[in-house]
Amino acid sequence: MTPPPDLIRVLIADDHAVVREGIRSVLGRDSGFEIVGEAVDGRRAVTLSRKLEPDVIVLDLSMPELSGFEAAEQIRRAAPKTRILVLSIHDREEYVTRSAEAGAHGYLRKDSSPVELRDAVRLLAGGKCYFTAPVEAAGCRGTADPGPTAAVRGRMAQLTCREREMLIEIARGRSNKEIAAHYAISVRTVESHREALMRKLEIRGTAALTRFAIDHGLVD
Repeated sequence: MTPPPDLIRVLIADDHAVVREGIRSVLGRDSGFEIVGEAVDGRRAVTLSRKLEPDVIVLDLSMPELSGFEAAEQIRRAAPKTRILVLSIHDREEYVTRSAEAGAHGYLRKDSSPVELRDAVRLLAGGKCYFTAPVEAAGCRGTADPGPTAAVRGRMAQLTCREREMLIEIARGRSNKEIAAHYAISVRTVESHREALMRKLEIRGTAALTRFAIDHGLVD
């Protein structure tokens, strides 16, 4: 029987069987999810993403063959419509930042609640980002560097997940044409995202956008 079209198709990638079973059990309690496959290493995660084109992949960082960071980068190219949710034991800022740079749309700790996992998958499938509260807290750089002001955080909060992706690509020095080709969108759409970024962040020009992305840990 053909599944309902509104089911969120999920691929699970983790080298531990007990973790995969746990994720499958958590998502299986809700009729809105369909588990379309499981991968036991990073290379298999890329292969299955390309073959199955899931809506969301729940991806571990520590896997054989390819790390989660490497797998995420390749999945972005192999299945650009697939949203990547990292599920990890780590909450250090460097892991969160590297995951975002690799293409992750969300980051969740493995000790998060079942409800939070389901909510995160739904949000990613709906085109949004999701970073769990403890992970957001890990982004604080200590009392010597309090991080963005409330005003800057407010402007950043206005960005859509796609706009954040565009900001990272711009900061990496990619042209509008290169970005458009990578995401299979028009150059005009990229230009619209660029204009929205400058309006929401209240800054002008590529150099200023790049500086902003670097200052706030989106790219090195």
